[in-house]
Amino acid sequence: MRARARVIIDNDFSGDPDDLFQLAHHVLSTSVEIPFVIGSHLSPGDPWDPSTTQADNAARIARDLLDLIGSDIPVVTGSNVRIPDMATPAPSAASAAIIREALRDDTDTQLFIALGAGMTDLASALLIDPRIAHRITALWIGGPEHPGMSLPFPAPTQIEYNLNIDVPAAQVVFDSAVTLWQVPRDTYRQALVSLAELDARVRPHGKLGQMLAASIDGIRARFEDHGKSFGETYCLGDQPLVLLTALHSTFEADPSSSTYVTIPKPRLTPEGWYEPRENGHPMRVYTRIDTRLMFEDMYFKIAKAAEA
Repeated sequence: MRARARVIIDNDFSGDPDDLFQLAHHVLSTSVEIPFVIGSHLSPGDPWDPSTTQADNAARIARDLLDLIGSDIPVVTGSNVRIPDMATPAPSAASAAIIREALRDDTDTQLFIALGAGMTDLASALLIDPRIAHRITALWIGGPEHPGMSLPFPAPTQIEYNLNIDVPAAQVVFDSAVTLWQVPRDTYRQALVSLAELDARVRPHGKLGQMLAASIDGIRARFEDHGKSFGETYCLGDQPLVLLTALHSTFEADPSSSTYVTIPKPRLTPEGWYEPRENGHPMRVYTRIDTRLMFEDMYFKIAKAAEA
């Protein structure tokens, strides 16, 4: 299939394994071309990976998964640290690669950067070369609920996880002219699958299915070791990155089965909340995702890959 879009994948693969499902699903989606994958950092001391080499670890894990799938997509390493402030980049191989891809003049295929964690490397690229702002669409899983658009979050004072990875980087992106599609916390929390589904639709299908299912088993075991109930579901919150870049309608191509509102980009405060800004560049805020299409497509592609 001829690719309809280019998608740079940027995620913290040494953290929550939902990003492994997203990467596998994206690679198995033939309507997108993935020029490279970025392994990015978590918050300092994050329990998922408390090391100082989180981006290096993420890149290694992404490479291992791609090797399992049989893909030779390049993997580049992002910065291991946040940007120090809104005026200072944290240069890395990833930010340089983003700039090169955005400034290519040999293709007019739409370019997305699919961000499942923080935005350090995109923000650094924008600070280094602002020209890329008009040549890329940033799709971000992150940020808190927008007032008046969602149900209340159970822990209303808790800063959103991905935003907390690098608040200044998110501020840079929100202040820039880059086209932004946001999947905030209340929306990505809709991406629930049951453990029964994973047992029936993922685990039986080859080494990839076994590895993905085992990644959730490990978290469940950690819960139980601490005397906590894991429940019957898990949130694969990065999966909308696939839905909103690869699973577009045939005619007037767009992720037409999900819903969004268009608002001016607000300011982000250092504490991780929004301040309205009437003259902000327009952005999409997705309010509902088509979980049926998203997960059924993932299950069938994992099963098909096991037959190859």
